[in-house]
Amino acid sequence: MTKAGLPGLLVTHLPDLRYLSGFTGSSAALAVTRRAARLFTDGRYIAQAAQEVSVAQVEIVASSPTVAAVQWLAAQAGISNAGFDPVHTTVAQLARLKAELPSALRRKFLAELAGPLVEPLRLVKDEDELKIMSEAAALGCQLFDHILKFIQPGVPEFEIAAELEHQARRLGAEGMSFETIVAAGARSALPHGRATAAPLPRRGFLTMDFGVILNGYCSDMTRTVFVGSPKAKERETYASVLEAQETAIAAVSAGVSCGEVDEAARGVLRNAGLAEAFTHSTGHGVGLEIHEAPRLGAGQTARLLAGMVVTIEPGVYLQGQFGIRIEDMVAVTRTGGQVLTLAPKALIEL
Repeated sequence: MTKAGLPGLLVTHLPDLRYLSGFTGSSAALAVTRRAARLFTDGRYIAQAAQEVSVAQVEIVASSPTVAAVQWLAAQAGISNAGFDPVHTTVAQLARLKAELPSALRRKFLAELAGPLVEPLRLVKDEDELKIMSEAAALGCQLFDHILKFIQPGVPEFEIAAELEHQARRLGAEGMSFETIVAAGARSALPHGRATAAPLPRRGFLTMDFGVILNGYCSDMTRTVFVGSPKAKERETYASVLEAQETAIAAVSAGVSCGEVDEAARGVLRNAGLAEAFTHSTGHGVGLEIHEAPRLGAGQTARLLAGMVVTIEPGVYLQGQFGIRIEDMVAVTRTGGQVLTLAPKALIEL
């Protein structure tokens, strides 16, 4: 805040708010000055806020927590302006907040942040966070081992997704970190193919992309298996994707640019004549949100830092034929990358 020249800060994005205060409710705002912090929430969270929040004074309000936070900031001595995150504030919300301020403050009190202040703090995970994320990744691997027993021709895709999600809850997950992707046969060529009533084919690839939430932190992994016996082209394409994925993992290390990691995967697929079929970035950050910075894509100059957790997930999508994606979570270290999702990656035939 001092570097940004801000005497006050308004935090409304719930993952940021949780990171700073520990509060896990669905409605709150955090007001921060250089001397104090106050969390505003509503009456549903009286007991919860008292249990979870020790770093800020908690105030229960009957109206909007965000409005209350802005009004509190405006009433503090020496607070001439307060920063807000424009990425997570709509035009309508900003207009309402300004309308609730004294007329003399409406034009200049709320200052749009030039860049996020909290999200960069979340990029590098500490030891406790890495432990939780390792446990979430391990739970995802258990789900993969479990679901292999249910895969057979004729089973609808949505039953595979439902079994994954049911078992995740049984194993202690708070929920899924995103809508489970299950796509079989020609539908596996859809990078984000949602599970449908389509039955698994007698032979063909099956891509499953899923993740869980454990203690607030997300996991993310993808495995592609084959129902039946693959032909030579299918085996060769799978081998190319696996090589691209493992090459990109080997490129992960503190100080390496995100673009270099992307190119490590893309170069392998280019040499295999499959570059045009790789239609998305190689990966992204993971943490309290399933998609966080950094983005591991072509031309990205941001450099990896020790403690980041990223996905490595190259894929090949041949429309009307099949698709293959293999994804792991990787913790960045000073000397390399530590894979957290340790489920098998060699082609599984069922």
